[in-house]
Formats: sequence, structure tokens, C-alpha cells
Amino acid sequence: MGTEKSQESKREASQASRYMLLFPVIVLVIYGILFVLTPEQALVAMKSSGNICLNLLLPLALVFAMTLIFNLFVKPGQIVHLLGSGANIKGILLSVAAGIASMGPIYIWYPLLKDLREKGAGNTAIAVFLYNRAVKPVLLPVMVAYFGWVYVIILTTLTVLASIVNGYLVGALTRRKIALRPLFRGEK
Repeated sequence: MGTEKSQESKREASQASRYMLLFPVIVLVIYGILFVLTPEQALVAMKSSGNICLNLLLPLALVFAMTLIFNLFVKPGQIVHLLGSGANIKGILLSVAAGIASMGPIYIWYPLLKDLREKGAGNTAIAVFLYNRAVKPVLLPVMVAYFGWVYVIILTTLTVLASIVNGYLVGALTRRKIALRPLFRGEK
């Protein structure tokens, strides 16, 4: 039985890796066709894609470095204690602070969050982190200039409080996902 499962998971991993290679191959084919049809526009598109890739390198490197540091120094038991499904207020406040302090595009953080989740972080803490990415300290002075202190303080406070409520709702709903699964499949 265990051998069958391991062979099945190997087949699934092999199939997934083939699908992952499919996208870059399709992109290269499209660039090749465009280069034959309109070389000038293809070069502009390639330069634009190159600039996007260069802009993503630093945030990706930072996230990979953080993942490495987490893997070296933070034990799964510590993650479960601080950020697990039964996380206390200290863990939630850590998620709030980390979400506010995080920089770069959100999709850059997905591998790190997935890694933390696999090590025991709960959905509540991850949802709180993601929600608090809306609060950006570097943009607060600009908001104050446009909207005033009172507005910014109220908005930021409500955003943080809503993130905690949202996090607990996500945590509660994902714990009950087995009970909710028939609703999403159209079953009774």
C-alpha cells in the first residue's frame, strides 16, 4: 500500500513538473513567432519582460534568504506555538507586524507562507499577515497629506482590527472545510 502511494506521488510530481515546463516553452514559442512577424515589437516586449524579471530578483532573493533563515533557526514547534491554529495574542500581533513590515509584491511571499504553513503555522496567522499588507508605513505620510491624521489613524486602526477578525473567520472556516466541501461541490 505504501509503495503504491509513493509511486502515485512520483507520477503526480513528474506530471506537475511537465506542466511547469509547458508555460516557459509556450512563452518562448510566442516570442519566436513575434520575432519573425514583428522583430521591433518583439524586442520591446523582451526588454519589458527582462526589466520585470530584474525588478523581481531582489524581493525574491530576500524571501529566499528569509526562508533559509527560518529553516535554519526556527523550529516547527516554535512556529506551531507562535503561529499555529491555537495562536495566542502574541502570535497574532507578530502576524500583524510582519504583514505591515513586509515589502514587495504579494506573490513573492507565497512560497514563504506556504513553507510556514507546512511547518505548522495556522490559517488565522497567515490571513492576518496577508490582510495587513494593506498597511504600508512608507505610504502613511502621503495618505496624511491627502486625507489628514484623523482619517489615516482611523483607517489604519480599523484595517488592523478587521485583519484579526478576518483571520479568525478564515481560520474557523478552513477548520470546517470538510463540512463545507459538499456545499462547494453542489452535493447534499
